[in-house]
Parts: sequence; C-alpha cells; structure tokens
Amino acid sequence: MGLRRKLDSAGTKEALTYIGLGTKSTPDDSNPFHKQAIWVLNHEVYHKFAKNQQYSYAVSYRRQNIYDEGAPYHNEGIEQEFRVYGRYAYTFTLNDRLKWKNTLRQEFRKFFTADFQKTEENFQLRTRLKSQLNFRISAKNKQELALSAEGLFAISKLYEPVSAWSSFGYKETRLGFYYMTDIPKTPLRLDLGYMNDLIKGYDKVDFGVHYLAVDLIWNLPYRKKH
Repeated sequence: MGLRRKLDSAGTKEALTYIGLGTKSTPDDSNPFHKQAIWVLNHEVYHKFAKNQQYSYAVSYRRQNIYDEGAPYHNEGIEQEFRVYGRYAYTFTLNDRLKWKNTLRQEFRKFFTADFQKTEENFQLRTRLKSQLNFRISAKNKQELALSAEGLFAISKLYEPVSAWSSFGYKETRLGFYYMTDIPKTPLRLDLGYMNDLIKGYDKVDFGVHYLAVDLIWNLPYRKKH
C-alpha cells in the first residue's frame, strides 16, 4: 500500500511512500501464506530532470523473518535492515505504445539483529542493473504491461567468521511481469505482478524463488503551498 504525491505543478517531482507485508511458503509446500516473511517501510523522491531522464533517492527499513534451512523450518529470529539508495533511469520511447527503461541503482544496506546486535554480515554495497519494456494496452485507465530483467551484484563487509570483505560479484537475476491500471473513479492505481528470482547458489527449489505481488497506490495531486 502506497501514497504517491506530486511535488510540483510541472509534474517533474514526486514522492512515493509505501508499507509492504510479505508471506511465503516453505520448500515443502506451495502455500504462499504459510509463514511471515518481511515487512517494509520505504520513502523515495523522484525528479524527472530531462525529457527521458530521471533520478531518485530513498530510505528504507526492512524487518525480515529468518528460518532454519531444514524442515520443519523453525523461526530463527529477525534480521533488521536499514537501506539508502539512489538510482538513475533513462527511457527510450520506441513508439506511441512501447517504452524501454534502463535503470542503474546503487544501494547501501546495514544489518542488525532484532535487538540491534551484530549480524554475520555487517553491511553491503549492492549494484542493480535493470531493463524494462512497458507496453500501453489502452489509454483507458492507463493500462500497461511491463516486462523486466534485473541483475544484482554486491560486495559485503563481514563480521563472521572473521572481519573481512567479500569479493564483489554477481548475486541474482530477477525476471518480472506486471499488469498496471488505474481504478476507475478513484485516485488509486493497481499493480499485479509476478517475479522469478534466480539466486546464485540457491538450490532448495527448482527454477528459483517465485513471487506474486499486489500493489495499491493512492495518487495525490500537487497542492500549492500558501
């Protein structure tokens, strides 16, 4: 659930704040609501500074449940993450229906246990490269389809087994497909999506981890300050 607010009359600046909740199955079942997975609070500010170019910056807090790797997958505890990131995006308009957006996103991620003690991983620097095609289905309700591929690369500063840096390298690939539409006669926009996360070295399930997502965004117009 999110709130998007226009920050200027020209429509070049906006802020998006959202809270998200996630649940998950285990490797032994397909019930996506079996276990609590994560909750997220995120705030991001966007600025479209040229016709095809945009940058943004954000702060984020995430609280993730950690489970045993083996059955019956008991809850081991909580990992907290504080994240700051910035991104740059360039969009090519291929025709009146098709747009191609390429994004570079750089993140700093700091980790704590539930009581703010050290975790095995101190912090991480992560680079994300994403390419996305948006196809406009209809101008009615601004209906769109989006197909994306994203590669993630990272380096970490570890506490355990010894205090040291890991090597910078490839971590995962995320493949996504979304349908997006405005809800008629409301300020709400609905996104329905699927993502396949191919994580390097993860062999608990075939073909990576699968996500289903529902996003509901409330759009607020710009209001001039008096």
